[in-house]
Amino acid sequence: MLRFFAPYKKFGIFFLLLSAVIVALIYQALKPKRRLRIYEPDQVNAILVDSTVQEIRKYHKIADFRLINQLGDTITQEDYKGKIYVADFFFTTCQTICPKMTQNMGKLQQKLKNYPNVKLLSHTVMPEVDSVAQLKKYALKKGVDHNKWNLVTGNKKELYDLARKSYLVAKEGGFSKYDLIHTENFVLVDQKKRIRGYYDGTDTEAMEQLLADIELLLEKE
Repeated sequence: MLRFFAPYKKFGIFFLLLSAVIVALIYQALKPKRRLRIYEPDQVNAILVDSTVQEIRKYHKIADFRLINQLGDTITQEDYKGKIYVADFFFTTCQTICPKMTQNMGKLQQKLKNYPNVKLLSHTVMPEVDSVAQLKKYALKKGVDHNKWNLVTGNKKELYDLARKSYLVAKEGGFSKYDLIHTENFVLVDQKKRIRGYYDGTDTEAMEQLLADIELLLEKE
């Protein structure tokens, strides 16, 4: 019996390999492609969302803005038009979560340096402290690439509205009007100004997921 099948041994091996390839191709073709959700205000923790937008269920986008970066340049939505970007909120004198967040944003900057369509945007929640000069000093200390990563300050109400009405990432400070308590969240914004993900800016694994999700958005360009 073994002698009978011996001449067909090579054919059998070839057939098995071919079958494995065909099955793998069929699996890939039928496997649902991973998609990133589009976040709306009603899907985010209400503590982080201004009451005026909490009930919005569709078509939410980041509002237009006009802020000043670490070089004293005016930064608007036009600087991020058609770009994928990662946004966060911080302040330069923060000694708790901010150092780790800034460190991880710096690592993102390095890994994304060859991706011109991906940028970074960090907003201060304490514009009364974080002047242009202070932001520039901080940027130089942290190795910020001015072409890739903007640290911005501006009108306190505008920053408040961006945090709670657009990015949905900050709690009310409770000290005086427009004070904020920022979270560790990094926000992934797509080319159409829609929120596509939230990530713990202090967590290494979350940063790996963020990079993977950026790659997914780039594939859709």
